[in-house]
Amino acid sequence: MSREDGVVAEELPDSIGSVSQCAGAFRFWFADQRWEWSEAVAEMHGYPAASMTPSTELLLGHKHPDDRAQVANALAKSVAEGAPFCSRHRIVDLAGDTKHVIVVADVMTDEQGAVIGSAGYYIDLTETLAEEREETLQDTLPGLFAARAVIEQAKGALMVVYGISADQAFRVLTWRSQETNTKLRALAARLVAELPTVDYAAPALRTAFDHLLLTVHERIDHT
Repeated sequence: MSREDGVVAEELPDSIGSVSQCAGAFRFWFADQRWEWSEAVAEMHGYPAASMTPSTELLLGHKHPDDRAQVANALAKSVAEGAPFCSRHRIVDLAGDTKHVIVVADVMTDEQGAVIGSAGYYIDLTETLAEEREETLQDTLPGLFAARAVIEQAKGALMVVYGISADQAFRVLTWRSQETNTKLRALAARLVAELPTVDYAAPALRTAFDHLLLTVHERIDHT
């Protein structure tokens, strides 16, 4: 653990559990546009499994040509407004393969509470998880129709907000379940319960939903 720019910076976590290579962490400091990638994020872009510090130029260079302007504008806006950077787009790795990703982030603050950047995760949505989806449901929710229903509701919210498929939405839920050591059913139920707190008329709907997705596990009563 190190202290940089007045913020405690822990080592970035690697990919999570059985959703290997699905998610990796990053941090972005607004002042000097400095990035940190975990090994998993580096691997998503085709780099060796080693910690690296990419530049904004390198990051944008890996965006799909049709998505590059959108991401560049979102980055510029996040720096100007001191807001999280959140986006769904495509990246092109070193081998030339295109991958679909979601960047889910929340604000990063210093000890005085001032926003200095954003921290979050890249989630690789390229592969389908139909078999793992069914296996996880069977292991976690044997015969519980109500539990399956609440997971479907949570998936539906993710599909609407991020514009992703059902399998991709389940991948995100499974990732958060494993990352936070929270039962899938409990996470989905709490997420659904807190959906009314999100302002769906606000321009920053995705940012508000990102915050909910990253923090909802903190309000689950595990007793």
